[in-house]
Amino acid sequence: MSKLIRIGTRDSKLALWQAKIVQSQLEHLGHKTVLVPVKSTGDLVLDKPIYELGITGVFTKTLDVAMLNGHIDIAVHSLKDVPTILPKGIVQAAVIKRGNVRDCLVFNDNEEFLSQREAVIATGSLRRRAQWLNRYPTHTMVGLRGNVNSRLEKLENSEWNGAIFAAAGLGRLDIKPEESFNLEWMVPAPAQGAIMITALEEDEETRTICAEINHEETEISTSIERKFLNLLEGGCSAPIGALAFIKEEEVHFQAVLLSLDGTKKIEVQRTVALGAHHDLAQFCADYIIERGGNRLMDTLEKTSKKANIYSTKTLTDDQKHLFCDDVVSDSSDFIKISLNRMTQTVLRPMPKNVIITSKNAVEALLTNFSSEELKFENIYCVGRKTKRFVERKIGKVKHTENNAKALAEHLVEYIDGTNVTYFCSDLRLDDLPTILTEHKIDVNEVIAYETKYNSQKIDDTVEGVMFYSPSTVQSYKQENDNDIIAFCIGDTTATEAKKHFKDIRVAKIPTVESVVKLVNDYYNSL
Repeated sequence: MSKLIRIGTRDSKLALWQAKIVQSQLEHLGHKTVLVPVKSTGDLVLDKPIYELGITGVFTKTLDVAMLNGHIDIAVHSLKDVPTILPKGIVQAAVIKRGNVRDCLVFNDNEEFLSQREAVIATGSLRRRAQWLNRYPTHTMVGLRGNVNSRLEKLENSEWNGAIFAAAGLGRLDIKPEESFNLEWMVPAPAQGAIMITALEEDEETRTICAEINHEETEISTSIERKFLNLLEGGCSAPIGALAFIKEEEVHFQAVLLSLDGTKKIEVQRTVALGAHHDLAQFCADYIIERGGNRLMDTLEKTSKKANIYSTKTLTDDQKHLFCDDVVSDSSDFIKISLNRMTQTVLRPMPKNVIITSKNAVEALLTNFSSEELKFENIYCVGRKTKRFVERKIGKVKHTENNAKALAEHLVEYIDGTNVTYFCSDLRLDDLPTILTEHKIDVNEVIAYETKYNSQKIDDTVEGVMFYSPSTVQSYKQENDNDIIAFCIGDTTATEAKKHFKDIRVAKIPTVESVVKLVNDYYNSL
């Protein structure tokens, strides 16, 4: 009685299609088979990009375990998803003839956005993201996970301009939309478009059967691409593209390594005679490494690590580089500012005494009035940066303090008159107006801008958070309950942080760079 071959596969439509192709080819040769679908971690966890899942072989591990436990005889994979080093006891048994290797752009409406400065493109691949940004640096990239059908549905129901897919997947499911085209300029993932079969190393009978459907040309090409990937020590977390193909007894190879934002790009192309291709991957990997590939991979490795410090204000590249080696930072704006419209009545009569506590208030004033219209006699500020900004944009500042409470106490003693106009946010601390009112100083509050919470859930790996205002603390607490070390830009921010956290650290100077130093001092002391 011939052996029944149990074919393990993920249970997505595409994975099942691939498994059925293998099943068909084996049964055509007279072998009996049965499909055994299983779910993988990559299919179950759809709210994180692949590179954040922290599992080697995120789409293959479940099938590896099933095979080692004797539940299946072979596993069918998209070869690009398979780690370059297989688990002990499992080997590559065959690679069937390769399909379309290219990436495909599916778009909403039309293609006009390709010539425009602003566009939104969706992809869950760092490689596709980096290459797109290298070609279209002003475009915005958003994450996209799920099976092929669900990703197409998400695109259709979104306001995105387009999303990037593997052309092979769309073709195999016969769902390639008319509004699409292949990206011939984009270097595909190593082994993209290829289907791989794995088996137990000790199962010689099954490996011999699988060898009957192995496609040698595809095996040679994908082996070169995967060896190149392995030599660069890259995986799902590195933007690496590689493509080899055989034409007229020659092996053509091209590869690329990029930074995550696409600003750095190292390329290589080489053609050798078929038969002389065994060192091709090594030569091209060495070429990339000698031209800065090692430094770029080191940066990528650090970037791919989980963040242990989070900034509630988006950090610049220069600010990120100030962190010590023990810090892996992430950042986003936890508050959004909306400047309000103000009428001429604000300046009638012209306020004599004016309080400005942030650059946002300055920008709101200048959005509504010209600098020549703002003839304030006495301007009082909080913070040296605000003072410099005011004097550059509006006029001379009479007095500044590091925080609102200290400014209020100064005004109680030295204000010229008994009235003050305070250009503030809808979210502001009560210290300044309360102190002034208690001392018979009238405060005319003008809501110059609105502060909106823009919080997001941060990972449990984050040990400390950098705060720059009381509202960033409040925004953080909207989505997060975990206790962290609060690195604060000043005393006012620290006062709010003390309501929620036990470990509060305050920068000596109210600047982002000073808060970074605060973080570095903490990690250097460990």
